[in-house]
Formats: sequence, C-alpha cells, structure tokens
Amino acid sequence: MQKPSHHGGKNISCELTRAPLAFDYQATTPCAEEVVEAMAPYWSDHWGTPSSRQHRLGLTASAAVSVARKQLAECLAITPERIVFTSGATEANNLALLGRARACGRGHLISVASEHHAVLDPLRQLEREGFSVSLLQPGRDGLLDPKQLEDAVSSDTILVSVMAANNEIGVLQPLSALAAICQANNIAFHCDAAQAFGHIPLQPDALGLDLVSLSAHKLYGPKGIGALIVKDGISLTPLQWGGGQEQDLRAGTVPTPLVVGFAAAARLALADQESRAVRLRGLRDRLWAGLKQNLPQIQLNGPLEPRLPHNLNITAPGINGSRLHRALRPQLQCSSGSACSRGEPSHVLRAIGRSTKDAEASLRLSLGRTTTAGEIDEAIQLITSAIHALSP
Repeated sequence: MQKPSHHGGKNISCELTRAPLAFDYQATTPCAEEVVEAMAPYWSDHWGTPSSRQHRLGLTASAAVSVARKQLAECLAITPERIVFTSGATEANNLALLGRARACGRGHLISVASEHHAVLDPLRQLEREGFSVSLLQPGRDGLLDPKQLEDAVSSDTILVSVMAANNEIGVLQPLSALAAICQANNIAFHCDAAQAFGHIPLQPDALGLDLVSLSAHKLYGPKGIGALIVKDGISLTPLQWGGGQEQDLRAGTVPTPLVVGFAAAARLALADQESRAVRLRGLRDRLWAGLKQNLPQIQLNGPLEPRLPHNLNITAPGINGSRLHRALRPQLQCSSGSACSRGEPSHVLRAIGRSTKDAEASLRLSLGRTTTAGEIDEAIQLITSAIHALSP
C-alpha cells in the first residue's frame, strides 16, 4: 500500500477544506470577543452566587449582576427592576403568556399564526387549560393589519402577543399601532423581541409594550440567558418556585457570567446598531439584486421593507427543497426556516400563502457582523448554480 506523501512533516493529503459561508445568523450568533472577556472573571476568580451576600464572593457576584441589570435597562430605557432574567426568550415567552393568563384566571388571548413556536406552543397549552385563543392570519406580506386586531378583541381579551421581527421572513410588525389598540381596551400587550433587540431600535415604553421577551445569543451574547421585561402593574404567576430570585418570578440561581455577558452584548450591539444596519441592508439588497438578476423566477417572502436589515427570505418555485439544501450545505450555511422548526416545512411561509412544496424550496439567508461583499457575491453564485442545476 502506498504511503501518503509528506512535506515539511505534514501530510499534504489532509489539507483543510474551507468552512462553508455563514448565512444563518438569525439562528444564533458567535459570542463576541468583548463579551467573552467580560464574562471571563465570573467563571473562576469571582465564582460566587449573587444570592449569597454573607461573604465577599457572593457580594462581588451580586454587584456584578446589579451593574449588568442597570446597563441592560439603560439599553432599553427602562428601570432595572423591570428586568426578570430567564434562560432565554423561550422561557420569557412562557412566563409572559402562561404567567399572565394564569394570573388572570380565565379569558381570551390573541396572537398571529406566523409567531415562533415558543409563543404558539404555550398558547396551545393555555387552550388545554380552558383559555380561548385566536390566531390571526397575516397578510401575504407577513404583516398584521391593526384592523384585524381591532376586530378580534372581545370583552374578555386579556393578552395580545405579536413579535417585533419575524424570525423567518424578518418583517417588522406595526407595534405602536397594535399597542394603541391594546391600551384603548385595557389589554396587556406582549412582544417576542428576540430577533429585534440589538438590530433595530427597541424601547418598550416608547412602543407601548407591557411584556417583552429578549435573548442574548441573537446579538453576539452567550446562549442560556434572556429576559422578560415587565411593566409595572402587570401581574404574573411564576412558572417555578424555590428561591425567590428575580422578584419571586423566576426561582433559581442567577448565572452571573451569562448576565454580565448579556449586558456586554447589548451595549456592544447598540454602539454600532445604526451603522451596522446601514451596512447590512446594503449587502442584503446586493444579495437580492444579484439573485433576482440571475434567477428571475425566484420570489421574495415578505416585503423588502419594513424588514430586519440582515434578513432575506426567498422561494425558488418548482425546485425540490431537499435537494436544494443538500446541494448548498457543503458550501453555504443557511436554513429553510426557524432553527426550532423541527425539520417541518415553515409554518410562517404557509401562513402567508406558500404551498408546502414552495415552503420547502425556500431559503432564509441572514447576514452577520462580519459578512463581506465578497461573501455576498460568492453566495449569489452558489445559489444560482444550485438552482440552475436543479431546474427542470
């Protein structure tokens, strides 16, 4: 058997292949170096729990959490006391929906059929508990018409939940108009803002939001930490008990390093939010223009505006979706929908009128902080070649 050739002590038959282009930043983001540095002391040197204030280790951790809570509050233009730290936006959504409904005891809830499963699934649970739920159909543009909400409100409506930015097609819902309807009817308004915070301006009070769910790992922060913002006077029933942390709304040890990382990521995101949005919007539009020029048959899901600046979602009609994704996978990381979609055709795309087949033949392309014009041009060529090769 022939031995592999060697040069300079290295096996030249084992050359490293280049990593696929990353175009799935809405699923998650890498932890920024500044965030990792901010968290570092609290994994080992300052390893105390913030609940133990009888000694220096605990006091140091408690102080770090307090500072981080204040920093995050400043990013949202709210008071620190309104922040309830959770394990992520999924838990925050559950606390908002289940917690609010159970505190009210009975009633009617309204949401949108294109919401994330972290909203839809808790609503199904509330239906099993005897609450009534209305899921409104968005328009073909993915947006909810405020008139739809106005017509759906009834005398027993206790909560409305509408996400800020859709996690698949990136469209931005008219939150202020929807909030005005809720305020006029004395209804609590919840917003899943996991995809929005850090990428577009988001101040809960200015928008009229009562409950807001956030996630750190969508904005270059650590996984495993999020928050629910609770307006004063909104009562919630906790989902778990056992320690009294987070104002008795979320029992369990507060993870100091993750909280510090969340605040660092939020401050970092807001520092370049405007300039980053301009740059990524330009790259996103370049991607769409290039694809549309090469592939006139492709279709955009949702309007180009109002949309997250780093999102593009397209459908290639008549193409086998499984084969398309299989062809792209070695060279381009993207998705056909939410990272939490369980491999099923996108319920978001079906909600805006796409067939199951077309939903499967769709690509969610999301750009990140380090995406370059060169990568955009390369992605255009990769997608163009894949679709041409699969075209009947």
